[in-house]
Amino acid sequence: MSTFAPVDRRSFSAAVFEQILAQILDGTLVPGAPLPSERTLTSELGVTRQVVREALQRLDQLGLVEIRHGGGTRVQDYRTSAGLDLLPRLFRRADGSIDRDVVCSVMEMRQAIGADAAALCATRLDDTSALRAAVADLGAGTAADLDSRFWDLIVDGSQNICYRLSLNALRQAYHPAAALVGHILTGEVAARARYGSVLDAIDARDPEAARSAAAELLAIGTAAVRAFLERGADGLTKPMEDR
Repeated sequence: MSTFAPVDRRSFSAAVFEQILAQILDGTLVPGAPLPSERTLTSELGVTRQVVREALQRLDQLGLVEIRHGGGTRVQDYRTSAGLDLLPRLFRRADGSIDRDVVCSVMEMRQAIGADAAALCATRLDDTSALRAAVADLGAGTAADLDSRFWDLIVDGSQNICYRLSLNALRQAYHPAAALVGHILTGEVAARARYGSVLDAIDARDPEAARSAAAELLAIGTAAVRAFLERGADGLTKPMEDR
């Protein structure tokens, strides 16, 4: 049976949202289960009914619950109802550790989006001068920042807003472990010739070559993360504050 702890009134609906969200993601509140009534939540959480309603509306917007007027509120299966907005929340487990399966999913999606975006760039990007400058700068400055700049240009050059928003969501997802992920991806970022191959294919207006070159480049990072996880990945399984 689900129970809730009283909330500091200063944190209002955000704290209510976080408590219910945590119980949905850890399986305490299963898909299809009814949430307690607003009156019960108000009593257990020690907040006003308006605060509870604001939290429930936020959960509804994320696809985590379904508010049925006159019929209560039920938990949704986030795997079929939620969107990429939820991804950053899934990256970290309730105990603060990083979820390995989500890490791998993020890397696989990163590779797929990068490859497809590069292919679209080859047919839609007219001016590759900014990309060429980014590749030329890869040997200087902060490698991770230059790598981000390169892929920003690729995704923006694809002129696909879904890829742009997906890239934003992926970055938000691994933000809690950004420094660690950056370290793991050192080998990928150092592969300057492969960045050049992506650029050359785009310049040649060859979408399949661009797709292949981008996929091969990003596969380096995907493989590095998988290898890290297979070695035990203490840095990802411990809560980040313990690192």
